[in-house]
Amino acid sequence: MPFELRSPAHLALLGLLVPLVLLYVLRIRREKRRVPSTWLWRSAERDLLAKQPFRRLFPYISLLLEALAICALALAFARPIVRGGQIDSLHLALIIDTSASMGAVGADGRSRIELARAAARTLSRQLAPGADALVIEAGREPRVVSPLERDPKRIDAAIERVKLGEVEGDLGSALSLATNHLRSRPGSSRIVVVTDGALAHPDAFATASLPVDIVRVGTPVDNVGIVRADVARTSESAGRDRVQVFALTKNFGKTPRSAFVTLLPQHSTTPLASRRLDLAAGEEAPVTLSFDAAPADQGMGLVVELSAGDALRADDRAYVRVPAGRHLPVVLSPKTASPWIQRALASDPGIELLGAELAALGPEVPYDAFVVIEGACPDRIPGSDFLIVNPPPGPCHGATIGAALDHPTITSWSDGDSRLRFTSFEGVIVQKANTVVPEGPHASLVRAREGTLIADISGSGRSGTLVGFDVGESNWPLRASFVLFMRNLVELARNHRAGVAAGPARTGEPLAVRVPLDVTEIEIEGAKGSRRTVPARTGIAAMPGPDRAGLYFVSWKGQRPGSTLVPLNLTSARESDLGERELALPQGRPVQAKKAADLSDAVTDWSWVFAALALLAFVLDLHWITRSPKRAPFPKGTPPRPLRSASGAT
Repeated sequence: MPFELRSPAHLALLGLLVPLVLLYVLRIRREKRRVPSTWLWRSAERDLLAKQPFRRLFPYISLLLEALAICALALAFARPIVRGGQIDSLHLALIIDTSASMGAVGADGRSRIELARAAARTLSRQLAPGADALVIEAGREPRVVSPLERDPKRIDAAIERVKLGEVEGDLGSALSLATNHLRSRPGSSRIVVVTDGALAHPDAFATASLPVDIVRVGTPVDNVGIVRADVARTSESAGRDRVQVFALTKNFGKTPRSAFVTLLPQHSTTPLASRRLDLAAGEEAPVTLSFDAAPADQGMGLVVELSAGDALRADDRAYVRVPAGRHLPVVLSPKTASPWIQRALASDPGIELLGAELAALGPEVPYDAFVVIEGACPDRIPGSDFLIVNPPPGPCHGATIGAALDHPTITSWSDGDSRLRFTSFEGVIVQKANTVVPEGPHASLVRAREGTLIADISGSGRSGTLVGFDVGESNWPLRASFVLFMRNLVELARNHRAGVAAGPARTGEPLAVRVPLDVTEIEIEGAKGSRRTVPARTGIAAMPGPDRAGLYFVSWKGQRPGSTLVPLNLTSARESDLGERELALPQGRPVQAKKAADLSDAVTDWSWVFAALALLAFVLDLHWITRSPKRAPFPKGTPPRPLRSASGAT
């Protein structure tokens, strides 16, 4: 069993042995006194006649006891330990699960992340002498908390810095990161994953080339959570808008549960709606909460709260934002644009049609407006999504407008694109058109024999569409497909406006916020008051996803300063399931699993033994010094008479 000293610097206490020995070898300096006879002082007289200041060292019992006490005390302060179990690898990667399920609290009041830290500390103490360890935090994106380190104190400090997140974990990425760090290292390497089982699924081990040990923590507990949340805003016949919040709840336990689902405004305890749910074991139930929305409610944050009071709090809340109304601002430029386009747009009662000249396309255009431009292709187009019709030859937002064509014949179109949904170009005749050369082959939406007629020129989080001909020089406006095409574009712009945060609003996933084109940075304020600045380019501010669920306040400055709320949710059935998980270990891979309770306490601290030995030596030395010396026995009988001298005197 390896023997180590946790604090070897305290062995400096052994230096006290030097003055101790000097006290026993130095001669004592005595005073001069007149005595009647030196017969009883002959030993002291020999010391006085000696010329050297030192005397011979004898193994005095007090010296041995005092030296033993100093040695035992020094070893006690040096903290000697003996290791029991030991990891027989030179390099170790400690992957600690920090996903949302690790925040679950067991019956003993300890969370799973606390148990994981304790297990990781036990594993770090099992390192062989000279071995090093790497600590990795496995959340939505893996993060190296500490590089390869040999110092046990630094490894323990890194384990304490591991931070829990309200995210869905990804073990595959963490294993890849650990493998990349250890692959090039000489000697044997091993990866240990400390998790509750939510991370461990067979697909995660597909690329595992190093030995992997899975250490499971936590006990199964029942849980009820919100696994999905959404919101919609509808207009009723009475002219009122109604907001409907949808939540999908599930009972992951083995017993029936009852819970209340309540809808609350942000920063308020007054409920807008509430419902009671009775869930059987394993049951999944949807719930709809609605209320009448006032015009000022647009963009307001809402909180869906589940009063389950169970082991995991992260899935008891979901956050949504009141979407904008159905009315979408549409800017048509120039004001004298094709009447066919105006009629198709005006047929949608959910838009507000505005006209503007090309020179007026600037800050006055709402940043969420759908912009339609005919006969031109300006470099900067304000607003959100846009449509360009019949631009002049030359470059146009990534595409190139080529030569004119007479009577092009349409051969195919991309009916899978949302802009061409339910549309057909059969029988559409185009008199004149310009060829469109898009950036890639997948950007072609409508094709003729001679080339592309309608192309996708989207970019920077905006949907852009380019039509290479004047719709008035075709029979397309006379067909229903033209109105459907314009309706699809408007509906796409409306959906983009409803989701200011592009992409899925889930914790840990990349977040993109749409802002005006002139904005160069945004400020994001978290639920707990934390602030950070994120750069913005071409109307999009992208950032790594926060690891906490909540409503994030995003603000920006510029010609049109503004703000919005971005809701982020956990909504993960895999993280909400806190029951017993069976680990489906892959076949043919060096993967083993065990529980944290099976990890023996690898360290036995012998400090107390040496401290007790030092105390015992001190007590014995004190007893030896203060003992009463034994008296020599008096001889029996009559003492002898003194001898007479030759003269007869006594």
